[in-house]
Amino acid sequence: MAGKVEEKKLEECTVSNALGTWIFSVAGALIAIPVGIKRKSLAPLVFFGTTGTMLDIIMGIDACEREHAERQMKLLEAQNAAAVDATAES
Repeated sequence: MAGKVEEKKLEECTVSNALGTWIFSVAGALIAIPVGIKRKSLAPLVFFGTTGTMLDIIMGIDACEREHAERQMKLLEAQNAAAVDATAES
């Protein structure tokens, strides 16, 4: 049961981080607009906009996985400390 709860939190974190970043999307659009005007084409907007969005999603997922790994390490350290305390009391 605890695995399902932790999995749900990781999923929610991934979605919120993926939707919360926008820097690369804006940068892609800012680069694409002058290039698109110069070339008289929408292709740069599609390319840079899509690339920026994908970078935002990847960065959000990476940050979430890093947070999840740190949380898992803290839980493991707490379990190890509790086990050491339990053996010391015996």
